[in-house]
Amino acid sequence: VITMAPTLLILLWATGILQVDLLPDKKLVLLPPVNFTIEVAGLSQALLRWEPNPDQEGRNVKLGYHVKISAPQEEDYETRSTESKRVTILHKGFSASVQTILWTDPSLPASSWVSADLEAPAGSPGTSVVNLTCTTNTAANNYTHLRPYQVSLHCTWLVGKEAPEDTQYFLYYRYGSQTEECQEYSKDTLKRNIACWFPRTFINSKGRDSLAVYVNGSSKHAVIKPFDQLFALHAIGNDEQKPLTEWFLIVLMATICFLLLIFSLICRICHLWTKLFPPVPAPKSNVKDFFVTTHYEKTGSNETEIEVISYVEEPGFEVLEDSVF
Repeated sequence: VITMAPTLLILLWATGILQVDLLPDKKLVLLPPVNFTIEVAGLSQALLRWEPNPDQEGRNVKLGYHVKISAPQEEDYETRSTESKRVTILHKGFSASVQTILWTDPSLPASSWVSADLEAPAGSPGTSVVNLTCTTNTAANNYTHLRPYQVSLHCTWLVGKEAPEDTQYFLYYRYGSQTEECQEYSKDTLKRNIACWFPRTFINSKGRDSLAVYVNGSSKHAVIKPFDQLFALHAIGNDEQKPLTEWFLIVLMATICFLLLIFSLICRICHLWTKLFPPVPAPKSNVKDFFVTTHYEKTGSNETEIEVISYVEEPGFEVLEDSVF
């Protein structure tokens, strides 16, 4: 026992040293990230990047980051990564801030904030498109390898109130990592593009990604301000819902016809119709009906004709007593 005592003391001392190394230093001061930047990664996509502060102490602690987005919409979240991609509209600009936090101990005060901005694109007010609307439609069969879903896209918009008459608009869409420019436009009386048609797209009708649509423009008299908008596919998946509605109506009509047939058979078997609506007895007639049939018989002579009148009694009536007429 005496020989094991020093060994136990050594083990306890080593365990205590290890626990001290694993526990964060309560006097640790968190420093803000450095080189925080925001750049456009695609249509309606912003990429946020930063680096850990090189002067940050405590190599054994797990650092995290608290990101707060202030424009175009407020949002905040936490992450351990040093970059973050956000899907959002960018024609209004983009602003965000980030601070360092201790991932394993939220009670430790976070660092100060560092901020970055993505300026709104240039353009004269009132020149961007307005009332941008888009609808999708799923094509039938004939799937291809590159575009297995064959979803068409149709978008319309109105010309900006302050846009010069020579303004021309151009539309792009992005779904996932695929981006395409419109090739088929509809024009107004001034030959300005006001609608776009994609017969086939890379859109997955069953997917959950947002559809990003971007419209910019050009003019000799003004800088046209671009406009982008995000669409949820379930909100513009209307053509896909039409077959479901038609099937519902077909099933409903078939069910009604089946129920009517069953009810008719039950009424016939149980004589339910006769019990519910008994026939009204008709009054008997006291007058004997006769059908008079006239036969013409001709003799050999063309001048003489014999007319024979016979009275036929209608069956079902009572036999009246003979009367003299």
